[in-house]
Amino acid sequence: MAEMRGLDIGESVRADDPAGKSMRYVKGNEPTLARSDSSAIDKEAEGLFPLPVDSEHKATVLKILSFAKPHMRAFHMSTFSFFVSFLSTFAPAPLIAVIRDDINLTKSDLGNAGIAAVTGTIGMRIIMGAVCDLVGPRYGHAFLMLGIAPVVFSISTISDATGFILCRFFIGLSLATFVANQFWTSVMFTGKIVGLANATSGGWGNLGGGITQILMPLFFLFFTDVANASDFAAWRWCFFIPGTAHILVGVGVLFFAQDLPDGTYLKLVRKGERVTDNATTVFVNGVKNYRMWILTLTYGYCFGVELTINNIAAPYMNDQFGLDLTTAGLVASCFGLMNIFARSLGGLVSDRLANRFGMRGRLWSLWILQTVEGVCCIWLGLSQDSLAMTVVVLIIFSLFVQSAEGATYGVVPFVSRRSLGVVSGFIGAGGNAGSAVTQAIFFRDSSLETYEGLRYMGLMVIGITLTVMLVHFPMWGGMFFPGNPDISEKDYYLGEFNEEDSVKYSKSVEQISKFAENAKAERGLNNQPEPEPEPADTEAAEKL
Repeated sequence: MAEMRGLDIGESVRADDPAGKSMRYVKGNEPTLARSDSSAIDKEAEGLFPLPVDSEHKATVLKILSFAKPHMRAFHMSTFSFFVSFLSTFAPAPLIAVIRDDINLTKSDLGNAGIAAVTGTIGMRIIMGAVCDLVGPRYGHAFLMLGIAPVVFSISTISDATGFILCRFFIGLSLATFVANQFWTSVMFTGKIVGLANATSGGWGNLGGGITQILMPLFFLFFTDVANASDFAAWRWCFFIPGTAHILVGVGVLFFAQDLPDGTYLKLVRKGERVTDNATTVFVNGVKNYRMWILTLTYGYCFGVELTINNIAAPYMNDQFGLDLTTAGLVASCFGLMNIFARSLGGLVSDRLANRFGMRGRLWSLWILQTVEGVCCIWLGLSQDSLAMTVVVLIIFSLFVQSAEGATYGVVPFVSRRSLGVVSGFIGAGGNAGSAVTQAIFFRDSSLETYEGLRYMGLMVIGITLTVMLVHFPMWGGMFFPGNPDISEKDYYLGEFNEEDSVKYSKSVEQISKFAENAKAERGLNNQPEPEPEPADTEAAEKL
C-alpha cells in the first residue's frame, strides 16, 4: 500500500499520470452478461436501424404494427408467404363434399390426397434448410411461392383422383416456406424474444389453415349465387384466388425484403462480409446433433397433428354431425383460427420460463404443453356424440397444439448456429412426417372411425412427447439434470468448427461468438456466470 500514497479516497490515478493510464488493464474483451435490459442494446448501431438491436444487429423488440425494413419487413413478408402456403394447401378440405362428388373420390382417395399434401414437403423442408444456410431465406420463399403458383391454378382442370392427389402433393411442397419463415425470424430477432417472434410469425402463417376453411366456402357461394356458376364449376374457379396470392407474395418477398439485418446474403458475400459455408459440412454437422432428431420426432406430434386436423376437421363435421358445407367449414376453422394468439402464447411461455429457469424452463414448457395436447386429443375423440362438446374441446385442443409448436421453436434456434437452416428444415419436416404417418395409420382405413383415430392419436402424442426428457445441453442441462458450469456457450457453438474451418470461415465464427455471448441468458436468472477479471499485469503493478 506504500506505493499508493498520494492518492485521495476515490482516486485511482495521480494527477500527473499520462492520459489513459486508468484504463491500462481494460482489454475491451471482458465478458458481459446477456440481459434483457438496455445493456443488451448495441448503442453504436443507434440510427442505423429503426428498432433497437443487439451486438448481432438483431432486433431486441417486436413491433407488430411496424413494417420497417429490415426486421419487421422480413417478419411480415415471411408470415404472408407461409400464410399463403397454408391457404392453398388446405383449400380443397372445406370443398371436399363437392369435389368428391364431381370427380368420384372414395374415402381411400381422400386419405391418400391428405397424406400426399403433407408428404412431399418432408424432403422439400430439408432442402429448404440448406437453401437458407447457403443463399438466404428470401430466395427460398420466392422460389416456392412462384414455382407452385401454376400447380394451384391447374387443380381447377383435374378430372380424376390421380390428378387430385398429384396436385395436392405439389401444392403441399409450398409448406416448406415454414423453414424459411423460422430461419428468417431467428436471424432477425435476439434470443430474448426469438421464441415469441418465431411463434407469432409461424402461428399467423398457420392461420391460413383456418382462414381457408372460411374463405373457400364463401368464394364458392359467391360463384354459385352471384356468378350463377354450377357447383362443379364454382369449386374450380375458387382456386384462382390462392394461385394469384402466390404470385403477389412471391414477388413481394423477392423485391421488398432482405435476408439479414445487414443486407442480402449475396451482397454480403460479394463485399466479403460473409463467407458461404461448405454445404456438406453444414449438413453433416446438423444431422450429427441428436437434439435435432428428438425435436424432429416431437414436432411431428404438434405441428403434424395440426396438419392432420386441417385435413379431416371439415369432412368430420360434415359426416359425423350432418353439417352443411359452409357450417362445417366455419366450425373446422375454429381450430386454425386459434393461431391468432395460441402459437405466440407458446413462444411467450417459453421465453418467460427461460428468463427465470433458462433452457430447462423451455424444455419443461414444451413437455407440459404437448402432453396436455395429447390429453385433449383423446377428449375430442370421446366427444363424438355432442357437437357442442366437440366444438369446445376442439378449441381447447387447438390452444395446446399450437402452443406446443411455439414452445418447440423456442428451443430450435439454440440447437445449432452453424447448421441452423438444416436443423430448422429437419424439424419442420418432422411435422409433415408425423402428419403423414398419423393419417396413414388412423384416418385412411374406412374400418376405423375418425373419432377412434383421434383417441389413438392422442395416446401417440403423449408417448412421443416423453422423449423431450432426453434433450440435454452440456452448458444448460435438461429437464431433470443441470448443465456443467465449466462448459461455456462458445465451447458448444464454436465446437462445430475445426481449426481449419475457424480460419476459413472467420466471419461466421465472429457472428456465432456474438450469439454465444448473448445466449448466456439461457443459463437462467440464478445461474449466470460471473465475469472473469483479466489477469493482472504483475510487472506493471510493481511499478506503481
